[in-house]
Amino acid sequence: MADKNRILTFLIHLIGWGLVFGFPLFFTWKEGNPMTWVKFGGYVSVPVAFMIVFYANYFIFIDRMLFRKQLLLFVVTNLLLFIVLSFCLHWWQEFYIHCVDDTPKEPRRFPPRSVFIIRDGCMMALMAALSLAIRMTENWYIIEREKKELENARSEAELQNLKNQLNPHFLFNTLNNIYSLIAIDPDRAQFAVHDLSRLLRHVLYEDNQRFVSLDQELNFMKSYIELMSLRLSERVDLKVRLLEDGKGLLVAPLLFITLIENAFKHGVAPIAPSFIHISLEWLEPAGIRCYIENSYFPKKESDRSGSGIGLENLRKRLELLYPGKYFLRTEREGDKFVAELVIQI
Repeated sequence: MADKNRILTFLIHLIGWGLVFGFPLFFTWKEGNPMTWVKFGGYVSVPVAFMIVFYANYFIFIDRMLFRKQLLLFVVTNLLLFIVLSFCLHWWQEFYIHCVDDTPKEPRRFPPRSVFIIRDGCMMALMAALSLAIRMTENWYIIEREKKELENARSEAELQNLKNQLNPHFLFNTLNNIYSLIAIDPDRAQFAVHDLSRLLRHVLYEDNQRFVSLDQELNFMKSYIELMSLRLSERVDLKVRLLEDGKGLLVAPLLFITLIENAFKHGVAPIAPSFIHISLEWLEPAGIRCYIENSYFPKKESDRSGSGIGLENLRKRLELLYPGKYFLRTEREGDKFVAELVIQI
């Protein structure tokens, strides 16, 4: 990208100076007065002086003086350059007219040479201002690009930090479920540990990507729900309706699983009838809606280890990954808890 920008800048400068140097050709062609090399040599000294002013500021004065807050030195240096070049132009044109250009000249009255010196000095000042404007604009674009790169790096670091918090939290809650299953059915607990290893492979390795395929995430959600349902009693009404096909779309990993995990953690009571209803469906025109209802059995203070980390991280990740393209609602409605997440993909 940097090489392309440099090539584009070079082409713009080349075209601009080509127009300046070719300026007299347009008028001599219209007036039927052909341009000769001798005539062109008398004209070319002026744009050469302008180029010296432009690039002296572009490459040297602006960086070494103006950007280092040496404004007075910058102004004085430019004024000295204007004066030197103006008198050099005056001397060169006098020499060129009398010693090089032997074209017959009609006698005409010209303004004093000081008028031309002042004119050339003003044009050089405009060249310096143009150089400053272009250089400031380029510098602004560079600063904005660096700010954007820094912001992206900060966002990536924050996302990685959230993932590092989320993975131990996920493992902690899952191990708690397996621990409670050991007392009920050791054989099923052993199967659950094997199933957990497959889930951790997804969390630790495939989750390193910023986005994964929706099909991968659906398989992970199904495996997790199967693992969590092993310890559910007949008093728990579990209904699951997930998408059958991800249609090749990409989604950030472990977004929906946070809500599902929360439902299993707070929606099941040891002896009371309870329910968990999970739905993941398409939402037109290009969105996914996760809607979960579960019975509400809030944990006691002594059993709230890690509580709230998952939902808090979920909100932060959504803001970083889908700013302005998501809707999240988690609230209690009577004796049930409702979680709804809509993502525009």
